[in-house]
Amino acid sequence: MPMTSPNPPFLLSVNQLHAGIEDKPILKGIELKIKPGEVHAIMGPNGSGKSTLSSVLAGHPQYTVTRGEVWFNGKSLLEMEPEVRAREGLFLAFQYPVELPGVSMTNFMKTALQEQYLHQEREPLNAKSYLAYQKQKQAEVQLDSRLGSRSVNEGFSGGEKKRNELYQMAMLQPKLAILDETDSGLDIDALKIVAQGVNALRSPDRSFLVITHYQRLLEYIVPDVVHVLYNGVIVQSGDAALALELEKHGYDPIKARFQ
Repeated sequence: MPMTSPNPPFLLSVNQLHAGIEDKPILKGIELKIKPGEVHAIMGPNGSGKSTLSSVLAGHPQYTVTRGEVWFNGKSLLEMEPEVRAREGLFLAFQYPVELPGVSMTNFMKTALQEQYLHQEREPLNAKSYLAYQKQKQAEVQLDSRLGSRSVNEGFSGGEKKRNELYQMAMLQPKLAILDETDSGLDIDALKIVAQGVNALRSPDRSFLVITHYQRLLEYIVPDVVHVLYNGVIVQSGDAALALELEKHGYDPIKARFQ
């Protein structure tokens, strides 16, 4: 049974997290605390460790945690298997969502939702209730029902894949949603659609960790806190104005300070 968190006001509390691949250290002491309902953005240059952080939080087996602790919703996240983290309410939206030929969205989501309900000791939805719930969530994120009946992401455009992930998020109602460069490869119209979906899912009980290179996404998903990750460490934090400053001056001033 995971230990109880010493930081109850926070949904996510990351303390001195060090992680890497084999002998290569990537995260070198991450400190991050997110309260319920908050939206945090992490920005930084390529190779700073942004996607590594999202992968470590999700439990990707490629990465090894060498030091530190992570508390999620009052429990030790690092003691959980990846599937348990998901059932506990952690959701990761991928930079490049994978296709699953032959796996229908309906069966995929129904299985995921049933596993979540069982883990949380809730009564699973019957067939009629599930279909009504599915229809409601597809409407919320404006997902074409024809996409919802196809195989997972098979033949979807980049924008359709991102909208499909919003649909998954709406169905699973996570406590913390991590968006790993979800704006990658999107044109401005698709970006607005993704942002509208995320904003529709914001609530006092749900937090977001938005990982991005560019300020443009944060024009539509306005964060409460912006962090700058550089060389495996969060070196600066501020409000949404910090993203505008980074857009104007780039990362060179930060690199110069910490080289």
